[in-house]
Amino acid sequence: MSSTLEAVRPDLPQIHGPLPGPRARQVIERDQKVISPSYTRPYPLVASRGEGAIVEDVDGNRFLDFNAGIAVVATGHCHPKVVEAIQRQAAQLIHMSGTDFYYENMVALAEKLAALAPGGIERRVSFCNSGAEAIEGALKLARYSTGRDKFIAFLGAFHGRTMGALSLTASKPTQRRKFSPMMAGVHHIPYAYCYRCAYGKTPDMCGVECAKVIEDQLVKTILPADEVAAIVLEPVQGEGGYVVPPQKFIDELARIAKRFGMLLIFDEVQSGMGRTGKMWAAEHFHAVPDILAVAKGIASGLPLGATVARAELMTWPPGAHASTFGGNPVACAAGLMTIELLERELVANAAAVGGYIMDRLRDWPARFPVVGDVRGLGLMIGIELVRDQQTRERAPELRNRVLELAFGRGLLVLGAGENSIRLCPPLVITRDQAGFAVDVLEECLKLAIRES
Repeated sequence: MSSTLEAVRPDLPQIHGPLPGPRARQVIERDQKVISPSYTRPYPLVASRGEGAIVEDVDGNRFLDFNAGIAVVATGHCHPKVVEAIQRQAAQLIHMSGTDFYYENMVALAEKLAALAPGGIERRVSFCNSGAEAIEGALKLARYSTGRDKFIAFLGAFHGRTMGALSLTASKPTQRRKFSPMMAGVHHIPYAYCYRCAYGKTPDMCGVECAKVIEDQLVKTILPADEVAAIVLEPVQGEGGYVVPPQKFIDELARIAKRFGMLLIFDEVQSGMGRTGKMWAAEHFHAVPDILAVAKGIASGLPLGATVARAELMTWPPGAHASTFGGNPVACAAGLMTIELLERELVANAAAVGGYIMDRLRDWPARFPVVGDVRGLGLMIGIELVRDQQTRERAPELRNRVLELAFGRGLLVLGAGENSIRLCPPLVITRDQAGFAVDVLEECLKLAIRES
């Protein structure tokens, strides 16, 4: 690790000059000539190395990463035990393809995921490389096991950008524009979002009303219930704005799925692996999905995903679904060490530090008229910015300005949805680092309000 990380407070940011620095500007100029313009870069960070929750750029500036590499590095950047596990495995076997052959750590990781999955029931696991692929596997398995071809998904959802996953995604028009036709048979309904409730109900009643759109409207008009393979949802919406639904929303979906023989697919790509202070967000709702899509935090930065399903569902024959690189030995080694660290201390740390952050933010809607809502579980926290708390008119420009100001002060945060700030730091984050981040965000919010 660079000596520049060994400062008086190596756990906090240190900015040496205007951003981006000279080397960063050179890299960005090169990037613009050869990298797809479809990538989204909200500010000019050019990362060079990382340790824990700290990222250093190519000019030696240090940043506090409240993105965790987009909710991926659950154990922090370059956790020494994860690095050791990767190095040890890479020296022994890098690739053999679990699609065609066997190796032990793939089995060991599948056993661990099956045991950890909600419900304590028998599970089987299919490995892949990403969250989108985990969703694709879930869609295929749902169709195969039910003999049905249609799906119900939710407005605000993000499930990935491959064609099947994209058909479920309903987050931003740009993600779907000019890519039609989508996969047929996907129907979107509102996700329970209490204070925006179109029915004027209490939070729990809002959840009931949103879920019952399926029962009271869809299946009575345009969607034969016996043709629906599954209901697909994020138990906490990510890209949609870090939205935590009420308990009764999840309860009603489970009841409706059972009534009509539909499967429940939980996309825990972002909310899983300890992010919410429990291993799975589903546990907060006492929910037992039939199929679980997992990725992001599963291997601390290495590409790995998994579709985890009830054993009686995953009965498809050899060749029906597989992945050349999914369950790669090196990624599996990282995954096994990641889970060990999560179980040992990091899930508990996510709950504790996340609770501290929520305590610090809880009164922001009362203190700042532009804060419409603060919500979250564990270290998956959203701050929604609005023009006016009465009308709830969204304030994306204000949100974007806060992100920009935070970057200049060495804090890396990203948006979620149209107007929310997402806080999803590595699960190794300390209370001191969390306090620093909240202080910086408050300073930036006050400045952005004065500017507007």
